Amino acid sequence: MRGRRVSTLEQRGLSEELRAIQEMARRFAEKELLPHASEWDAEKHFPVGVYRAGAELGFGGMYVREDFGSGLSRLATSVILEQLATACPATSAFFSIHNMVCGMIDVYGSEAQRHKYLPQLVSMQQLASYCLTEGGSGSDAAALRTTARREGDEYVVNGEKHFISGAGISEIYCVMVRTGESGPKGISTLIIPKDTPGVSFGRNEPKMGWNTQPTRVVTFSDVRVPVENRLGAEGIGFQIAMKGLEGGRINIASCSLGGAQQCFEQAVQYTKARFQFDQPLAHFQDIQFKLATMATQLTASRLMIRNAALALDERDPDGPLYSSMAKLAATEDCYAVVDQALQIHGGWGYMRECQIERYSRDLRVHRILEGTNEIMKMLVGRACLK
Repeated sequence: MRGRRVSTLEQRGLSEELRAIQEMARRFAEKELLPHASEWDAEKHFPVGVYRAGAELGFGGMYVREDFGSGLSRLATSVILEQLATACPATSAFFSIHNMVCGMIDVYGSEAQRHKYLPQLVSMQQLASYCLTEGGSGSDAAALRTTARREGDEYVVNGEKHFISGAGISEIYCVMVRTGESGPKGISTLIIPKDTPGVSFGRNEPKMGWNTQPTRVVTFSDVRVPVENRLGAEGIGFQIAMKGLEGGRINIASCSLGGAQQCFEQAVQYTKARFQFDQPLAHFQDIQFKLATMATQLTASRLMIRNAALALDERDPDGPLYSSMAKLAATEDCYAVVDQALQIHGGWGYMRECQIERYSRDLRVHRILEGTNEIMKMLVGRACLK
């Protein structure tokens, strides 16, 4: 799998500044990610050094305010993550997760918290993980059962978080806990460092994809956390978590888009080079129709993603709705593009050396995380009926 040029469709509607950012991300992906991504996947290697190299370009705190971060728009962030995902969707996705936590601290943290945590996080000298999901509360996130009992100037935290990306390696954990009544109003958010006594980690879970980042259970056993580590007021933790996911949904859709774009381009080249029945595959109308559908799905996904990103940048009240729509449509259609690219390659597409199968495994989970696509349909459906 070779490097690539940014297509005119990817550049369309972007300012010169955004095109320069796009090209910077493309070069980073081509140099730092693409040559190693298959090896990282096979060896389940978490490329911490590469994240820190990306942070030197501003990828560690993309939408953190400029006193600590890059101060980029959600649109610029989407453009960056799309380009990184052309080389490795799983690595791009962890950039997204880390930035989601940084953004939450930037928006909801006190000035003391911003000064304490953001310098190390934005440089990615410390990595961050987002801890919402539990074994008994996936889509029903407001039913979480990890508790934080107030004792003077501390909370005592008990419970488990499941499927946590970066767990065991990340130094900072943004944890949604129950401090009050049942339901969303009883949830608060705590910042818990890795080395806090009582924090422990399960095994690195064997997974279908996303092998370039560890996934573990995080267990909290009588973990004492200072009240000053609470992010925002008590009882607004669910709101903080959902705000993080609004941008996270655009980010993960962008990762799907980048991966699918790479596979599409590889499929186009393959149809020109592969001969069957004395002619290139590209001469068959069925192949042309497949490519036409794939190209249309990519363009439609990009338009929806960028529309959602602009809506968040403009603080449009419908921004969360557009984010849900973009996540739903793009993760579905981009996975279909990758699957079709594999089909066009035939048996070769199923081989690891071809690499398309890696993209297929990595993109599959995008329809599950940051809110399953079934939850996206529920959110969009409710909005339609208002």
